[in-house]
Amino acid sequence: MAARGVARERAAAGKVAGFVLRVARESTSVPTQAGMAEAMGVDLATWQGWETGRRPLANVKAGALLDIRRRLLAWGADPGVLHLLDPAMDADRVITSTIHSEIHVRHPLASWVHTRDTAHMIAWALNGTVPPALARRAATGRRGPVAKAPLLTAPDRELFFAHLRETAESASRDGDDGLLHRQSLYLCSYDRSPEMTSWMVRALHGRRDLISTRGWTPHWAIARSTAAALARLGDQQPLTEFIERGLAGDDAAETANLNYCSYWLGSFREPQPDDGFMRHDPTSWEPVRLLRGLAAGLHQAPAYTDLYAHSLWALLTINPWLPLADPALSDRLAGHVARLLDRDGTSPRARGELSSVHYVLRENRG
Repeated sequence: MAARGVARERAAAGKVAGFVLRVARESTSVPTQAGMAEAMGVDLATWQGWETGRRPLANVKAGALLDIRRRLLAWGADPGVLHLLDPAMDADRVITSTIHSEIHVRHPLASWVHTRDTAHMIAWALNGTVPPALARRAATGRRGPVAKAPLLTAPDRELFFAHLRETAESASRDGDDGLLHRQSLYLCSYDRSPEMTSWMVRALHGRRDLISTRGWTPHWAIARSTAAALARLGDQQPLTEFIERGLAGDDAAETANLNYCSYWLGSFREPQPDDGFMRHDPTSWEPVRLLRGLAAGLHQAPAYTDLYAHSLWALLTINPWLPLADPALSDRLAGHVARLLDRDGTSPRARGELSSVHYVLRENRG
């Protein structure tokens, strides 16, 4: 029994990062495992162990891992793929810590605020959804028995969600309404089984009072995640209500939202150990990068159209010069916004904000 547990842990420990490493290798001028192992000066079994996750990249010494990245870059690896090694290793840590929760003292979801890239990597392992950042590379045809995604086995997926639910419930019972509860509850929404969906709806609707609170409160981040998780499950009304009451018109809440969006979308410079960074003045993120992230999110995540519309409106209200920084992006975004305005389904507030966004994009372009 113990041996099977150890084998399962080894199988899951580095699977996502290993798959990203494989995609990076395939994007180089040395696309075979044997050729790359020789070029790196390691034996083939070691390289294969990294790619399969049997030898987790997270266990490689920092200097050696840095050397691997730089040499892959020198051989033409896609920089965007290499950038995803960190969130992939984060995803592996979350997955392994959740599946084998009894051997970890502190869950990583209680230790740091994860990003969209990390969430996409976790979803990739759970349901095979290719992260948008890897859509071009990971979708290449593979024949034979080679895996097409770093999917967990069915037993591991069941364990992951069972233990994640236990983690969320335990945090709630302990009175922990902070990072661990917020992030574990949100990740539970990736399980679309009837049982989990029913549990999620009950758990989330039990927190509806947070969504209806006006402006900034110490529970603002939990309210935002609750509304977003319900939107993921198909209930848009809580998110609309949160934008109307818990966000719009409150300076502290608007600042928190832009800070969180910038972190979630990758324009924050440093990782954050808790949600406190949301209260700070927006000095640690790059507005142009945030504009790009929000534009991509508006296109890729239709469930959150209202939230992305409001965030774009707030960003361009503060920085009306942003369209000049990337005219090509602004033109693409203006076209997408125009198409959204031609459709039904957005709230009256979102339509008004998208109209304002479209105006700013057209009036302030190079």
